[in-house]
Amino acid sequence: MWEERYRGKDGYLFGTAPAAVLAENPWLAIPGATALCVADGEGRNSVHLAQQGMSVTSFDTSTTAVGRANALATTAGVSVETHVSDWDSWDWSRQFDMVVAIFIQFADPAFRLRQFANISTALRPGGRLLLHGYRPEQIGRGTGGPPYAENMYTEAELRESFPNWTVERCAIYERDQQSGTAHVGQAALIDFVARKP
Repeated sequence: MWEERYRGKDGYLFGTAPAAVLAENPWLAIPGATALCVADGEGRNSVHLAQQGMSVTSFDTSTTAVGRANALATTAGVSVETHVSDWDSWDWSRQFDMVVAIFIQFADPAFRLRQFANISTALRPGGRLLLHGYRPEQIGRGTGGPPYAENMYTEAELRESFPNWTVERCAIYERDQQSGTAHVGQAALIDFVARKP
């Protein structure tokens, strides 16, 4: 589905600017630290982090999207280690200082349990998780995200999913977003940043 969606679009579906959560929280990028951007699409977030001096690895299931990510990195004059991979084919034993998961809400609750377990495995002790996505209030707005309430995040669920982690930011807010042509308009968002014990 994602390959067809990207291939059917001229230009960058979600734009080339990073997600606002990264642009508005520069403290998240630590020069010299390693980051894994999961389901990274066309590279707008991985390239931004590389521009801030991080050593970035990314993957996405779409060959077209990864090709655009490589082109974006070249244009920006940075290096990102990109891979074409689906979620279950990724080597989760590789560890990073940060895992960035932005709008990965293609997962139903059963898949999400696996996602969160994989992300935890990929973080070194003391590593930082950044989750950014939609809340259930997003349903019916037509401004981005899947049409399934069960795929959305709540603060309670995220805190319960990462017990004993140090929560550095948990923000619930409304935002008029403009990310390419795919995410446009008022959105119900949540940021969750936490450190692994």
